[in-house]
Amino acid sequence: AKHRAIDHFRRNKLLERKHEEVGREIEAQLETAAPDPDAAIDDDIGDDLLRLMFTACHPVLSAEARVALTLRLLGGLTTDEIARAFLVPETTVAQRIVRAKRTLAEADIPFEVPRGADRDVRLSSVLEVLYLVFNEGYAATAGEDWIRPQLCEEALRLGRVLAGLAPQEPEVHGLVALMEIQASRFAARVGPSGEPILLLDQNRSLWDRLLIRRGLAGLERAEALGRVPGPYLLQAAIAACHARARDPAETDWVRIAALYETLARLMPSPVVELNRAVAVSMAFGPAAGLELVDALTSEPALKGYHLLPSVRGDLLGKLGRHDEARTEFERAATLTRNARERALLLDRAASARGSAT
Repeated sequence: AKHRAIDHFRRNKLLERKHEEVGREIEAQLETAAPDPDAAIDDDIGDDLLRLMFTACHPVLSAEARVALTLRLLGGLTTDEIARAFLVPETTVAQRIVRAKRTLAEADIPFEVPRGADRDVRLSSVLEVLYLVFNEGYAATAGEDWIRPQLCEEALRLGRVLAGLAPQEPEVHGLVALMEIQASRFAARVGPSGEPILLLDQNRSLWDRLLIRRGLAGLERAEALGRVPGPYLLQAAIAACHARARDPAETDWVRIAALYETLARLMPSPVVELNRAVAVSMAFGPAAGLELVDALTSEPALKGYHLLPSVRGDLLGKLGRHDEARTEFERAATLTRNARERALLLDRAASARGSAT
């Protein structure tokens, strides 16, 4: 118990130093803030699909309804895929979409390009749509394929268009940077037969260096605008930590854990906490990560989320608790709707079973 207390104290001290570093970076950005942040978006939306996205993201709708409607009508996602992205029942998403259509019709909302402040209000919804469409392509929730590159390509294309139209919006540049860096891993993310390859097992020589350079440049543009970092900029900074590491051993997991803690304060979410737990486990050991994961097991939003038992199984395996790890991987396999991911999880369960004997 004494050693655990000392380890906990050391972890906290190290995280505090990293928080101070992040805080100093934020303060430096604020000191060099852009003089005219309100000059955000040029009045001419140059892409028809973005025009439709802004229209569907009308403030007469709730934030949840705007995103669900846009994803269904314009992002090409099914109600099931949207539900899994939001961690809510499919019926809830279907009802949101039906009500959103009815609300727009009853309010007689014109399908036109919003201007000025109205467009700024809708920007966050458009960014969330692009983020969720990209995520669905990056790790498909269902089907036979682990990734759906066409979804990522479309989200990235629209993000680049939006970045050109919103040069003073750091979150736009942050999201594009995040997507560029994540997309750089596609060639290494699947094996010859389409099987998933996890981040730490990827051949990093296959990463697309041009996309990484573009992503890092986008992150620099976002930071140079001098605003307090938002969720997309923070996630881009996390992705950049991975992109800069020539091999997994060089990854600055302590900084990643600190960035996730900053993200969790800004955007509280059980999924963010789960990601933070992974980073903590890599920075301070699997026991420290498992402690955080176990605290999430009673979280209602994660009840059917396959990555919770998957992460728990990974940490249990690292601690030598292979029977428990096998059970967690098998449970995760029953929760995912993606065939490739299910096969991966069952393989990991079999490996845990072999290690236990």
